[in-house]
Amino acid sequence: MSQYVHRTLECGVEFAAELLPQRRTVAIHFQMLSGVADDPAEKLGLAHLIEQTLDKGTDRHDARGLADAFDRLGVRRDSWVGRESFGFRALSLPEYLPQVVQLHAEMLRSPTFPDQACRTAVELACQELDGLQDEPIELLRKVQARQAYGPRLGRHPLGEQETLSAIGPDDIRSQWASTFSAARLQVAVAGPVDVEATTGLLEQVFSGFGPSVPAGRDPFEATFSPATIHVPKQLEQQYISICWPGVPITDPDFPVERVILGILAGGMSGRLFTEVREKLGLVYWVGAWHEHPRGAGMVHLGASTSPDRCEQTLAVLMREVDRLTDDLHSDELERAIIGIVTRTRTRGEITMALAAELADDLFYYGRPVPIDQKLDQVSQVGIKQVGDYLERHRRDRLSIVTLGPHPTGSDTEK
Repeated sequence: MSQYVHRTLECGVEFAAELLPQRRTVAIHFQMLSGVADDPAEKLGLAHLIEQTLDKGTDRHDARGLADAFDRLGVRRDSWVGRESFGFRALSLPEYLPQVVQLHAEMLRSPTFPDQACRTAVELACQELDGLQDEPIELLRKVQARQAYGPRLGRHPLGEQETLSAIGPDDIRSQWASTFSAARLQVAVAGPVDVEATTGLLEQVFSGFGPSVPAGRDPFEATFSPATIHVPKQLEQQYISICWPGVPITDPDFPVERVILGILAGGMSGRLFTEVREKLGLVYWVGAWHEHPRGAGMVHLGASTSPDRCEQTLAVLMREVDRLTDDLHSDELERAIIGIVTRTRTRGEITMALAAELADDLFYYGRPVPIDQKLDQVSQVGIKQVGDYLERHRRDRLSIVTLGPHPTGSDTEK
């Protein structure tokens, strides 16, 4: 059984570790509790620009020097920005963890945001935003996000063309200064960790980095808007997005929701693939997933079909969800549960995956939650629990977005 450590340091950093003494690698995840939802409304895209330029120079290194310093340690690392957080993660040999911590502290605390790097990031973001017009699924998700999550949580990370054009280097520096601090930082580590040495180093390198009172823990409100919208676009296919409120990750019904999605879209044996694509031949692509801002949850279905079959596809997708209350078999349920457990146990580089899971625990629960406990809850889901979930969480408020040449009967053109 894994052993966990969880504490808030004097500098304000929230720290958690999963102690795995037999591992030969250590993974660390720095999570800053600010994100796209914190952007000023008139300068959407700032969070993305911070993430893109944070490593382009510090008080000690230029961009090349910082990259070389990480490379000399053989570190695998990446970063991203989401609705409510930035993430920076790294995988290294255990003996290099102190240097990895120091380099990340340098990057987070003392970025210089060179003018030219900032201007280049703005130009690239504008190009990426234009490129969405050639990516139907991404464009569909962009439109759906605003409808499903509201004006703050539904923002696209790239912002909008008119807001990007208003952003300069000083805006990027100012937004970083107002949203990055030790009080917003969560650090999750998995592997053969020397807890006292690591927390002592974190105290040292993040001391004085803004106020030490925890911040960024309050969720933004998700404002769901049931509606049907069509985005006209000359394509050979019609793209469909359906969304309705689910449950937060912390809700007791969340394990049931995971199992339902496993039944619907758990590989080539999932109902959506077998029933909608293989048997009826209605779709080129079909999927189901859920997304979770803190304190909320949304269930998504997506598909692409021929324009003349859009109405039929919409109806069949919802039928496949609804009929789980009538004809779910125990072998189908068991297959979905086994799939969830197996994917969780075997996903990616296991030490990195465990650190990411621990970071998610801090983000959603405010504490470590053992994976075995989560999987036990999934394994206990039965046919009755699936039916009860579907009865409690009705699908009578839908956000539907279609993209393609023809609106459906109830679409309002956008």
